Order: sequence, then structure tokens, then C-alpha cells
Amino acid sequence: MIQGIKFASIPVTDQDSALAFYTEKLGFRLVTDQPFNDEQRWIELGISGADTRVVLFRFDEGLKPGGNMNVTFWTDDVEGTARELKSKGVEFVMEPKREDWGTAAAFKRLLPHGNKAVDDRKFLTCVCL
Repeated sequence: MIQGIKFASIPVTDQDSALAFYTEKLGFRLVTDQPFNDEQRWIELGISGADTRVVLFRFDEGLKPGGNMNVTFWTDDVEGTARELKSKGVEFVMEPKREDWGTAAAFKRLLPHGNKAVDDRKFLTCVCL
């Protein structure tokens, strides 16, 4: 029986700058950084209080950096999290906005970790309550 999601892979082109972005800007912690093959490493990140991990991975086929990708994280304080991330240089494209279903904000995530943004609307990461 499936009991949860172990990890979600985020396609990147530059694993070093992606690692810096997710750990230094977003506050994720490094769980594993080891060789995967001759071309890349297996980089697994943890989020405080979450069981699911994030993998920063280069895909040869399938998912590509610059493709349609949407990741949603949750927090109990969207406005406070947005302020904290902005102080670390994270660029928001949607300020925290309250809706009937909760509060959401969206920030660019690809340029800081080595991917080229062709259409910024494709490269949003949301933080929701």
C-alpha cells in the first residue's frame, strides 16, 4: 500500500547553484550529496518537519529544466515566509494574497539555480497556507 511520497525531483541544469539556492535561500537541509553517475550527483534535500524530500536532478530524457513545472510548499505563515525569502534575495512574482481557500504567494525559482527562464509564468513555486 502506498503510504506517501518519498521525494519529488526538480529538474536542474546546474546542481551546485541549485543546491545553494534551495539550502541558502529556502532553508532546506542537505540529506544526501553523493555521486550518481559520471555526469551528476544524487542531491537529496529535507524540509524541516516534512517526510517528503526534494531531489535536485539532471534528467537526460523526460522532464527538462525550463519545462512546465510547478511545486507548491506549505507554511503556517505565508506573509512571514515571503518576507524572510525576500530578505534572502528571492524574487516574488505574486505577493501573498488571501483567498477564501487560504493564502498563496509565488516566487521565481529557476534563474537562481542555473536554468534559463523562457516564460516566467512557467517557473513559479507557490507557498500556500
